[in-house]
Amino acid sequence: MKYALIKDKKRRILFAFFEKRRLFLKALLEDMNLPKSFRVLVYRELIFMPRDSSITRIRNRCVLTNRPRAVYRKFGMSRLMFRKFAWQGKLIGVKKSSW
Repeated sequence: MKYALIKDKKRRILFAFFEKRRLFLKALLEDMNLPKSFRVLVYRELIFMPRDSSITRIRNRCVLTNRPRAVYRKFGMSRLMFRKFAWQGKLIGVKKSSW
């Protein structure tokens, strides 16, 4: 469990470090006005970047339990913790609906 948290933090740090460079290389790659040989070099450099530096490798996790599934982005917590805190009245502006 703790290993997953450490791994996710490492991925977030790598993504933050390589984000600007990756965006720049992607912009160069999509520019059709550049020569193909140059775009091939850019593509090769993009391929050899660390895999964990990609945003698709980052997983949303609950800040309280580190649960990877059913995480509400707005609150940053899993559905289980959201339900618990909402029931206890610890989430401002959230109340149980009834009709």
